Amino acid sequence: VLQRWVLALPVGTEVEKKRKLQLQKELERSFLELDDRHSLGHEGLVFGHCDLLCANVIVLPSSSHASQRPAAETVSFIDYEYATPCPAAFDIANHFAEWGGYDCDYNMLPTKSIRRKFLKEYLLSFTSHTGEAINSTVMNKLAEDVDRYRGMPGLYWGIWALIQATISQIDFDYASYAEVRLGEYWTWRDETEGTRKRAGKE
Repeated sequence: VLQRWVLALPVGTEVEKKRKLQLQKELERSFLELDDRHSLGHEGLVFGHCDLLCANVIVLPSSSHASQRPAAETVSFIDYEYATPCPAAFDIANHFAEWGGYDCDYNMLPTKSIRRKFLKEYLLSFTSHTGEAINSTVMNKLAEDVDRYRGMPGLYWGIWALIQATISQIDFDYASYAEVRLGEYWTWRDETEGTRKRAGKE
């Protein structure tokens, strides 16, 4: 999906051509660094929603009476427009990034303990559907993989927003949104490579 999006980026100016080339290089680099094919699913891929923001999660209230044991809530997902086979770690990292909302409020992102609870539930559901045995090693590997993919939602939605800025009829500042989301990616790169610390940035 990302490769198709990069190929669809506008190239009407020299700046656009340069940016497209830069993003293509980052995409190839990310594939080499992140795609180890040793994760959940078939050859490291699961069916990913890839747009699991809060508006696409519907939680129905339980229908139990006060005298009865509380019924489990029913959770449904909607809007599968971006669904595709992908690494589970990407889909989960993207879900966590979406906690910031459209305003990209990074104070809203889940803590490590909340992320671990989510991963536990995710793996319980995965096991119930696949029958595959899950142990603490799998849990730890998935947690590490999600952290490795943490910057990729910024690249994903940043590229998407660059395209939307040229084609969308919706009244939304996609160009600014693209810069914010790509900024997430570059900040993640700076952090993982140590360039932020060496430059003395917060």
